[in-house]
Amino acid sequence: MPLVLLETDGPVRTITLNAPERRNALDWPLLEELRAAIDTVAADTQARALVVRGEGKAFCAGANLENLFGDRTRPVPELREHLMQVYRSFLGLRDLAIPTVAAVQGAAVGAGLNIALACDVIVAGPRAGFGPTFSKIGLHPGGGCTWMLTQRIGSANTAAALYSGDVIDGATALRLGIAQELIDEPGARAAELASTYAERNPALMADIKRSIRLAESSDVATSLDFEATAQAESLSSAEFEAFAARFAQQ
Repeated sequence: MPLVLLETDGPVRTITLNAPERRNALDWPLLEELRAAIDTVAADTQARALVVRGEGKAFCAGANLENLFGDRTRPVPELREHLMQVYRSFLGLRDLAIPTVAAVQGAAVGAGLNIALACDVIVAGPRAGFGPTFSKIGLHPGGGCTWMLTQRIGSANTAAALYSGDVIDGATALRLGIAQELIDEPGARAAELASTYAERNPALMADIKRSIRLAESSDVATSLDFEATAQAESLSSAEFEAFAARFAQQ
């Protein structure tokens, strides 16, 4: 049975972590399949949006510690490179040019939280739990957790979350800005959002995504420079031409 499913619905792709009997905990075989699925989406010129979800009650319960980390007595530089390979298995989600939506219906803990955070938009269900639990188990955060949380909720809220290591419920995640929606059926809503995003001009959506990333890391002048170029290019798009024609007739 595949540990990761990749499904197609028109221009929308869905990646499903498919090990519900272990709450989609991550081991090397699952991560290898996840990396392959992300690479397939990246190479798919017909893909316009992606949903990431977990089968069963959990989104992803985090790492299978024995399988994923291996010999923890190895020298730190060797362990560091090993961990970077783990991170690369899912952080390819951040590099996709298309909009990505995580549907989090249950627990998203540790590395599972990172997979959700690597998506552009998170839709949470009433039983969702976002667990930056690293400090509780004596482990430093990894996989981009510190950076991605800080981008979403700021340094003070990230400090509070990482220091305590508590699981954050869906309502609190929505209030903080980890999740963008809280809804009874997060999978259906994520698919709906992805379908809406997929209807947009793909070049425009890619530029919007790039513009957001620039705004995360650049000054306002750099952001304005890219916005001016991208907006100038979009002025001649078929969609804007049609809108301008309708506007002129009012």
